[in-house]
Amino acid sequence: MRTNGPFFFRTEWCLQSNYRSIGRCSVNWRNKNGFNPPFVFLQLAAVGTFQVLKLPLGFIRVLEWLFAIFAFATCGGYTGQLRVSVDCMEKASSNLSIPIDFSYPFRLYQVSFEAPACEALRRERVFLTGDFSSSAEFFVTIAVFSFLYSLAATAVYVFFLNKYREHSQRPLIDFVVTVVFSFMWLVSSSAWAKALSDVKVATDPDEVQLLIPACKIQSNKCDSLHGPRWSGLNTSVVFGYLNFVLWAGNIWFVFKETGWHKGTSRLSGGASEKQGGTFTQQPYNQGSFDQSGGYNTQGSFDQPSEYSQVGGPTSYSNQM
Repeated sequence: MRTNGPFFFRTEWCLQSNYRSIGRCSVNWRNKNGFNPPFVFLQLAAVGTFQVLKLPLGFIRVLEWLFAIFAFATCGGYTGQLRVSVDCMEKASSNLSIPIDFSYPFRLYQVSFEAPACEALRRERVFLTGDFSSSAEFFVTIAVFSFLYSLAATAVYVFFLNKYREHSQRPLIDFVVTVVFSFMWLVSSSAWAKALSDVKVATDPDEVQLLIPACKIQSNKCDSLHGPRWSGLNTSVVFGYLNFVLWAGNIWFVFKETGWHKGTSRLSGGASEKQGGTFTQQPYNQGSFDQSGGYNTQGSFDQPSEYSQVGGPTSYSNQM
């Protein structure tokens, strides 16, 4: 053992798995309190039930985590640009390439650019119209929180699955949160899809030209050079609805972990067993045929029947 610094000393550690007779040794650092962070992480990895990731419950959580990243990355990291040109009668005042940049959260009323006034080299500042930040921020917020929750839920499934199933309230809370997030994804994706269509209209180069005062004069000529690229934002809407499908589809698998589903399964199982037991009885057991061919009735009366046969065939007392 070699001391290195006042707070840590060097040591060797080994990890042996209970399931495999494999030992791994390495050199690591341990503080004076005996805490070894890499060893703690390896212990968690040894007891982790990674098989749950192959089940729909864990596998869908991983997909939710990934798709949430794609959703808020494609929306929150967007930057667009359009270009217009203003050709004045006085060529010295013309500007044939005016760049207009905008980005998330799409507060377009704060986006401005300088356009020529076509009057003695004078320029004026023009602002775009519209504010679509509420829908965009709501969409990104749902994506971020769903990313955090799906990551935490996956860690619980892997490392604390037994404790997760011990208490009935934990799967119930997971079920309620899954239902809420699926609804939030539907609402946020729909709101963002509507806001995106409005952003496309507000940043259309033909609509932006109408905001420039010089373009309202017929002697001046205005034109649009190119519009924004919408592939990233269109992809964010697609990822939003895909997240809704994933969260809504995972409701059933989380519901199977709750006490509601287990209680319903026990009730249905007990009812089927009871129904199977009633069919084993013989409800119609009033009479049976004996081997001699006669019919024996269990519930016979003690009174003699006037139609019973005694001995041979019945003879008439008064024969003609």
